[in-house]
Amino acid sequence: MYATETALTGGSTRVSSWMTEATSDNDNARWSVMMAAAQQGDEQAYRALLGELAEVIKRYMISRFGYYDQVEDCVQECLLAIHRARRSYDPKRPFKPWLFAIVRHKAVDSFRGQRRHQASSLDLASEEELAISSQEMEDQLTQGQLIAALSPDYREAITLTKIIGLSSAEAAARLDISEGTLKVRVHRAIGRLKSMLEAEHHE
Repeated sequence: MYATETALTGGSTRVSSWMTEATSDNDNARWSVMMAAAQQGDEQAYRALLGELAEVIKRYMISRFGYYDQVEDCVQECLLAIHRARRSYDPKRPFKPWLFAIVRHKAVDSFRGQRRHQASSLDLASEEELAISSQEMEDQLTQGQLIAALSPDYREAITLTKIIGLSSAEAAARLDISEGTLKVRVHRAIGRLKSMLEAEHHE
């Protein structure tokens, strides 16, 4: 159970200063004030901050990558990383760059990890069922602007290995390419996603 859950479910009932001090500020300023309050032990501020950030991170992930099964997991990983790094945030500096540096890192990590569905489901699925599943998942992923920007070869490799959950050998067989070529495509696709995320930060 994540440490963030305590902040989201518990806490004091007192009225916090961030609620009145930042009502007219933009998100960046409001979140900065809320995190500063949280660093001073204000659980109400922290609970509210994490609630807002969870929705923001989810929208960010879907807009960049489309919806896929691991979005919710990635959001939770981001919240956990924020919780662990909360003391490193300097309230004198803008909040969003600090936030999205964490989110981008976790987003790339979510594609680096090998996400496998239950073996029994894959073993029992027919070739036709796997083809439909792959196409449906790719359709969902291409709703995300970054995934859509990948070449078809890279997008297929990411979909089959990191989303559908096939092994490199299984995905290579489905695409009728060597396992080495498949691994290169996955590696380059992840590198391309990372580069696009970093480019967004510098725009």
